[in-house]
Amino acid sequence: MTTNTIRAKIQVIGAFFVILMLSIVGTTIYLNAKNKKDALIINVAGKERMLTQRISKNIFYLYHNNSKDTTELDSATEEFIYSLNSLKDGNTLTGIPKAPTDKIAAQISKIEILWNNFYNNIQRFKELLIVRDKNENELIIKSTVNSVYNTNNNLLQEVDNLVTMYTNHSENKTEYIKYFQYGFGFMIIILILYSLSQLKTMEKNAKKFFDYSQQLIQSDVDHLKPIQIEAETEIVQATDTLNCFIDKVNSAMDYSAEAIEHSKNASLKLEEITDEFDKVIDDLNNSTDISRQLNKSEDMVIQSTEDLINSTQKLQELKAELDKLILSCKSS
Repeated sequence: MTTNTIRAKIQVIGAFFVILMLSIVGTTIYLNAKNKKDALIINVAGKERMLTQRISKNIFYLYHNNSKDTTELDSATEEFIYSLNSLKDGNTLTGIPKAPTDKIAAQISKIEILWNNFYNNIQRFKELLIVRDKNENELIIKSTVNSVYNTNNNLLQEVDNLVTMYTNHSENKTEYIKYFQYGFGFMIIILILYSLSQLKTMEKNAKKFFDYSQQLIQSDVDHLKPIQIEAETEIVQATDTLNCFIDKVNSAMDYSAEAIEHSKNASLKLEEITDEFDKVIDDLNNSTDISRQLNKSEDMVIQSTEDLINSTQKLQELKAELDKLILSCKSS
């Protein structure tokens, strides 16, 4: 199928518009889904930071209030471990993927090492809390609490770095996808400009066809000039059809004019022959038989002349009808 047709051009432009619009919609949906997932991951990482503070706060509370209820401490510890494993290995239940980059994976491993040290201090504190009534354990508990405080600061700092890394990764990915959207938008603008140029070209070709048609109507009746135009296939086909009609009309008109000319020449020849017969009749006027035959021949010549004159009139009528056809085209 040729692409130089109005239908093909419209189909190609429409297909590109559909593809670009679907691409923009698809990237927008993908971006929204990624933003939601990234927000979930950043929220989990930020919650880890909160849990470290919550664990330390609960240890200080238990230490200063001589309480042995570690329910809240155990709950925060288990939640921290669960979230850290989810960030490291991924979690299909919550929709959290594993570490997206090597740097984030290395940071999680670093946090895991610090957490193991922090977790050992927590477990040691819980063990000492049970036998706290003995005075010799007070100094050990205080030392453990100080260790929790010191390791908590390092752990908190690294968790902050992890949150920052997740945030930067999400923003970079969002910017990367936005560049695709900008690219698709720019392509749509280019396609719009191209569509306008193609439509303008189609309009120009159609106007050229109608202008040639008007010139055809106003041209000389004796001979019609065919239309020559380079345009889309539909306009070229219409031009070929009109040129075919023009060729037939010109052919009929040329044949009619030629027939009329031959008829006139034949009439002149017959007039010359009639004149010669008149001379012969004058010379042979004394011969009755010959005169009778010559009169008969003269009648035949006159009848032939009349037939030729009738043929000439009919051909002239044919030419007049063709002229009327052309004039009716002009009037329409």
